[in-house]
Amino acid sequence: MSPTVAALDCGTNSTRMLICGPGGETVDRRMSITRLGEGVDTSRRLAPAAIERTLEVLRRYRVAIDAAGAERVMMVATSAARDAVNRDEFFGPAAGIVGVEPELLTGLEEAGLSFAGATAGLDRADGPFLVVDIGGGSTELVIGHAGRADSAVSLDMGCVRVTERFLRSDPPTAEELASARAAIASALTAARAGRASAFARAEVMIGLAGTVSAAAVLDLGLTGYDRARVHHHVLARPRVAALLEELAGLPVGGRRRRRGVEPGRADVIVGGLLVLDGVMDLLGFGSCLVSESDILDGMAARLLGEVSGDRR
Repeated sequence: MSPTVAALDCGTNSTRMLICGPGGETVDRRMSITRLGEGVDTSRRLAPAAIERTLEVLRRYRVAIDAAGAERVMMVATSAARDAVNRDEFFGPAAGIVGVEPELLTGLEEAGLSFAGATAGLDRADGPFLVVDIGGGSTELVIGHAGRADSAVSLDMGCVRVTERFLRSDPPTAEELASARAAIASALTAARAGRASAFARAEVMIGLAGTVSAAAVLDLGLTGYDRARVHHHVLARPRVAALLEELAGLPVGGRRRRRGVEPGRADVIVGGLLVLDGVMDLLGFGSCLVSESDILDGMAARLLGEVSGDRR
């Protein structure tokens, strides 16, 4: 029988954990907004306060991992750590807390694990799928059938990075929004070059991560997060555009008071929605299937031996 396993993802905006039992059942799943990548786009350094916020969350996660008796643990770091010249200032203490060294994933490695998690349990006949994982520092686009990624690209465009680069006013000005849209469109156009036929084959767009989940919560009119209702909810593009227009017109304080918006995500949700709307517009998708299974699920499956360890 497989052991209990734990997967930890130290992202640019949030730090998350999934513990799965021997049969793959969820034992514990948690998310904390820690903003590890705060300021990294400009400074190329992890800030001491951001490191400490993340380490404090990892200390709590270690207690949960020990309580669950997890025998295999995998911890990864993504966009912010890739960009930071002082990542070892975080990696060393993180390893001391969790008991395993963080794995610094490339964008393509991140994409493969996200695709594995997002498409698990889906019918291959419904594909090919385009999985869009909008993180804090990067966005991964992966095309393939359930269980097999055929093509992937990672863009340096995530909710935190877009916000810090372009959306400096509160609320953002029309000029700032236009500049962000243009940069996102340029990055997507470059990503599509040489992959046009692969993108054209994709039948279903699957959206991952906090921005997409938040949009689903708002679309459903929920007062708070409900995984069962959010998972596999379908977002129509006109609704995404309407949410973007509404939230971009509010200051951060107004977004925090908007029912369904996590206070810690209020300052970057517009940046994330700009990416989501841009992908749907430029790549021609009228709807997006929301998935709450993502990179953590791909990591857990690997630890349980359900996914090959080949990262090519």
